[in-house]
Amino acid sequence: MRRIKVWDPVVRVFHWSLVLAFGVNALVIDDDTKLHQWIGWTVLILVGCRILWGFVGSDHARFSDFPPSFADSLDQLSEMASGRRTVHLGHTPLGAFMIYNLILSLLVVCLSGWLMTTDAFWGEEWPEALHELAVHWVELSVLAHVLAVVFESRRLRINLPRAMVTGYKDMPDP
Repeated sequence: MRRIKVWDPVVRVFHWSLVLAFGVNALVIDDDTKLHQWIGWTVLILVGCRILWGFVGSDHARFSDFPPSFADSLDQLSEMASGRRTVHLGHTPLGAFMIYNLILSLLVVCLSGWLMTTDAFWGEEWPEALHELAVHWVELSVLAHVLAVVFESRRLRINLPRAMVTGYKDMPDP
């Protein structure tokens, strides 16, 4: 096994801060409180920082390291079905789609949440409906993400959650 530094501190702090902020806001905090709004602003700031870091951050944090690719994602699904194992140092092709999905979905959550607080949309029902739909979508996406991480950790024999804590992946020898 080779221990390789993959996730920088910015990516790891962003990831776990987002897990905490979204989880608390979605599952614990009353959505009619100012605290809910402030945590929502925190989520927006975190996502904004991650987007910026996707352009100027370390190699595996950059969006250029994991462009969305349907062909590569189909290859990964085929590999999974056939029992082949290709280890990716950064995000996998399917993982890339999940990252983009979560970033865009969280932006919709934040934008729709903010719209509900504006005078222009006061009393309108669609911002709240969009907000609730987007939150449920993120919750389902998070569940799929966690299940995929567990599945891929076992399939590839790489502890992916530990890598997101320590920053290092223990990669099998070639």
